[in-house]
Amino acid sequence: MNAISDIRAPTLAGDLPAKISYMLPMAQKPSRYLCTPPEGAPELNWQLGEASVTMHDARARLASLSLDQQGFTMTQAPTAITDFYDHNQVLQNYYPEVEQLVRKATGAQKVVVFDYNCRSGSKEGRQRTGAFPPARFVHADYTVKSAPQRVRDLLPAAEAEARLRGRYVFINVWRPIAGPIENDTLALCDAQSVTSDDLVTTGLIYSDRQGEFYNVTFNANHRWHYFRHLQTNEVLVFVNFDSRERKVVPHVAFDDATAAPNAPPRESIEVRAIAFFS
Repeated sequence: MNAISDIRAPTLAGDLPAKISYMLPMAQKPSRYLCTPPEGAPELNWQLGEASVTMHDARARLASLSLDQQGFTMTQAPTAITDFYDHNQVLQNYYPEVEQLVRKATGAQKVVVFDYNCRSGSKEGRQRTGAFPPARFVHADYTVKSAPQRVRDLLPAAEAEARLRGRYVFINVWRPIAGPIENDTLALCDAQSVTSDDLVTTGLIYSDRQGEFYNVTFNANHRWHYFRHLQTNEVLVFVNFDSRERKVVPHVAFDDATAAPNAPPRESIEVRAIAFFS
């Protein structure tokens, strides 16, 4: 990997240096096959460069963080779920919890919860549960094209077109399944520090359709934050796409150099929702 750097120094005791992976600039459109690629085609066609950045202690700054400004916050959210790897429990019991949480956090008129992923930092855990690995490159999940398409996929046609004329915000609700989180910690980038030039539309090629997400290129102005040692009764709430401001919160897993050598692998669940405003 090529190396790129953010030279700013930590400013609070909990701030720490870290290395994360950004997409390197390229001439052609990046894409990734989520099906068998054509003969001779790579699964993905972009390269990553490792950047040295400062991770700012978000717990120490929590009072100044908001969905409307930085695009993320953390809140206490006890849950009745006993097994996040139980698909039926997640759909029947956790989705309603997330819907209420997002409604409270955003003041939205309508909330649609539509997708989730579990992630595990251990190969054994992934084999046992079917979880995905932590995402180790900077990205944002929805683009100016894929976000409205997702609305159309989820709502009846007439309602979708009406909702698309108003403001809608894609929200991620991210929770530790086991805590505290010490490995593969999730980092969130202040949306105010991200420019449209940093976002690279990347194709997702399925066997029956195509989608998009944003890769992200390095910008020394990016302000990264993390919440140390998140517990299972704490959730991160962050913006994946805001139709009014075209705002996204890039995110990535990183290695916390202060973690104990025997710290357990990360286990987490992320749920996606859309908040609609009148």
